[in-house]
Order: sequence, then C-alpha cells, then structure tokens
Amino acid sequence: MPETNKETTSAYRSIFKATSLFGGVQVWKILIEIVKQKFIAILLGPSGMGISGLYTSATTLIQGITSMGLSSSAVKNVAEANGTGDINKISRIVTVLRRLVWITGLLGMVAVIALSPWLSKSTFGNYDYTIPFIFLSVTLLFQQLSAGQSVILQGMRKLKYLAKSGVIGSFCGLIVSVPIYYLFGVKGIVPTLILNSITTLLLTWYFSRKIKIEKVKVKNKQTFQEGKEMLKMGIVMSLTNILGVGIAYIIKIFIVRMGGTEEVGLYTAGFAIVNGYVGLIFTAIDMDYYPRLAEVNKDNDKCRNIINQQSEISILIITPIIMIFLILAPFVVLLLYTSEFLDIIGFMQLSMLGMLFKVLSWAISYQFLAKQDIKTYTITEFLSNIVILLSNILGYYIGGLEGVGIAFSTSVFIYLILVYVVAKNKYQFKFTMSLKKMFSIEFILLLFCFILVYFWKSNYMYIPTIILTLICGIYSFKELDKRIGLKSIVLSKIKKNHL
Repeated sequence: MPETNKETTSAYRSIFKATSLFGGVQVWKILIEIVKQKFIAILLGPSGMGISGLYTSATTLIQGITSMGLSSSAVKNVAEANGTGDINKISRIVTVLRRLVWITGLLGMVAVIALSPWLSKSTFGNYDYTIPFIFLSVTLLFQQLSAGQSVILQGMRKLKYLAKSGVIGSFCGLIVSVPIYYLFGVKGIVPTLILNSITTLLLTWYFSRKIKIEKVKVKNKQTFQEGKEMLKMGIVMSLTNILGVGIAYIIKIFIVRMGGTEEVGLYTAGFAIVNGYVGLIFTAIDMDYYPRLAEVNKDNDKCRNIINQQSEISILIITPIIMIFLILAPFVVLLLYTSEFLDIIGFMQLSMLGMLFKVLSWAISYQFLAKQDIKTYTITEFLSNIVILLSNILGYYIGGLEGVGIAFSTSVFIYLILVYVVAKNKYQFKFTMSLKKMFSIEFILLLFCFILVYFWKSNYMYIPTIILTLICGIYSFKELDKRIGLKSIVLSKIKKNHL
C-alpha cells in the first residue's frame, strides 16, 4: 500500500531530524576529540600517545572477538520487538540482551586477564605491562555493559537520550583525561581509560533506565533461544569486522614495504579525514536508519520506501559537504596536521568522489542486516573486502597514494553494483525515478567541482568551485524543502530564537 503525501513528508522529516541530531553530536565529538588530542600530545608527548594507542588497540582486538558483535546485531532484535508494541516481548528481549552483555563482558575481562602477559609481550616487547593490562580488563566489562544500554536506546529509537549520552560522555572524557594526564603523565593513562569507561557506562545506564521495561521472568532455556539469533548474526558481523581490520592491516604492510612508514602515516591521516570527518554523516544516519529498517524488515515494499527516502535525504545533505571538503582540503590538512601532510590532498579528493556511491551501497546493504540474511551479508562483505584489498594494492603499486584514492572510489562503486543486483533479485528492490534524477544532478555538480579542484592548480579555481557549491547547496535546500518543508522549519526556528 503506497504512502500518502502526509506519511511521506513525516517519514522524510523523521530522517532529516535524526540525521541533523546525530550529525551535530558527531561534530561535537570530533571537536572535543581534537581538543583532547592536543592536550594529550602536549602532556604525554609522542611516546605517551603511542602507549595509550597500543593499550586501546590491544584491548579493542580482544573485545572485537569476545563481544560477539552484540552492539550491532541486537539492535535489530530490539527494534523488531519495539515495532510490535508488545511491552512483554520488548521486556523479554531487553532482559535477554542484558544477560548476554554481562556474559560477554565478563568473558572479555577474563580473556584480557588470562592473556595479559602475552598482550604485554606482543604489544610492548616485554612483560612490564602485564599488571596494567590486568587493570584494563575491567574496561571490557564496562564497555560491553554500556554497549548493551546503547543498543536498547537505539533499538527503541530514543534518539534524544542517545544523543545526550554521547555529548555528555565526550565532554566528561575531556574533563577526566586532562587533569589526570597533567598530574600523573604517562602513569595516568590506565586510570583515565578505566574512568572513561565507567563514565560512559553510568551515562548509558542512566538514560536507558528512563525507558519503561517490565520485570519479566526469563528462564535460562529462553535466554539461550532468544539470544541465539542475536549471537548468530553478531558473530558473523564480528568476523566480517575482523576481516576488514585484517585487510586494512595487509594494505598498510604493503605500503610500508613499497613506500616506508611515512607513506603509511600519510595514508592513515588521509583516511582519518575522509572516513572520520566526511564520513561522519554515516555514523549519524546509522543511529536511526538501522532500527527503522529493522522494524519493517519483513515487508519488502516498506523496506524499499525507507531505503530510497534515506538515500535521497543523505545525498542531499552530504553532497554540499563533500564539495566544501574538496575545495578546503589544503586548509583542513593544515588545521588538523602540519604542512608535511599536504601530500595527502590528491588522495583525499579522489577518495571523496566515491562517497556518493557509498551512500547508496551503504543504504542498500543494511537491508541484509535488518532481514538477518546471514548468508547474503557474509558473501557480499567478503567479496567487498577482497575487492578493497586487490584494488588498493594495485592502486598503490601503479599510482601511489593517489592510486589508493582511485581504488577507494572504484571499490565502493563495484560494491554498489553488487549489493544492488543482489537486493533487486532477492527483495525486488529498485531505485525510484526521483532518486535517480536527484543523484545524477548532484553527482554531475560534484564531478565538475572535483575536475576543477584536482586539475586546475590555481587560486582562480575557487571562483567556479564556490559557485558550483552554492548551486549544489541551493538545489539541495529546494529538494529538502519539497520533502520536509525545510524553509518553514528554518523560519520558525529563527522566529523562535528572536522571541
């Protein structure tokens, strides 16, 4: 049954509101992180930052294995239960989830304690850090418990609570870290990591307790039956994530062998900007999009509508952002790093060209998760990672870092074709004419901007590229206005602030 105009407008507004909310949260987190990293760099120096990074990398690896992917997979189960409106079913799923995060959290903690000598030796080359790793083991329990509360907030679509938790958590992380590092230096790293995990847990626990959940008796047998579905998908997601980390590691090793450690540093810095700053829109959207899709996962028509609507709003928001980053790439690099990193500009610009393809492929691929289609998800992710590995190695071999930029955009485009063909055949998915038209216009504007920025190395380049960005911004604004009445929303906000 097709949606009415009123229902469609409401759906678009919900998407835009959630994206704006979490987009703001991500920007706040990034700004806090920049300030925090500056303080850490001054107070700890490169050596201290290195130690902190190694602690985090080692424990994150163990957590990636022992957490069973519950922080992602369980969102589907909570959202699906929430879609039924059955408070008893919701309470049962939440109870099972809370038990599972305790079990997996304790498993992670015990694993770190048991492996602490090996972690110290393999990470630092000696056994001097065994005791610090034992202390850090509690962070895996706290982080997993916190992840469980965040899943409840996300699955129940309590977006404001989730946003407040993220904003306050980032600020508390800054307030906790700086004084401890100032007073204790490198010795303050472990206490800071533990206190940050406790703060995050307290915040997520506080906000999740605001949700009405009935006390229900769930037997161990029921816990196993209900939890089996969460764990099955979660384990698959964990394995694909580990595969992705492994692929990224192999690519870095290849770059080290071919170009040295400096090239790896440039590669890491470039992707941090592309995925961390330009790609923040995906993190923002994920918070609301996945649970909405999971709620209607059994209805292909509703899934198709949501995917197309989400794709339209995402493209309208992200295209002007990408164009701004294309133009300001040198200034962004100098702001975040130093002049030694200016060589990554071409690599960044070539990578940004593929971000529009990523919007579409990302929106479609979430359908496999929402439907818990483990086989399809596993195959498409495996093929995607193989394409990424081969294209990046070939790209770097032929064209250095700029070749990797081309490889990124190419692999995302191939992934888009793959997931589209699969979704079309399995779920009768297709893009609407509205989306196709809008995507074509936005992509042409982006392509022209890229060509001018990449090939015309002159200050005169800024005039036409800024004009193109303004045209893109105006077009995006008008299209958003058609869908959600953006003009009236903006005017009402301005009027409200003046009162």
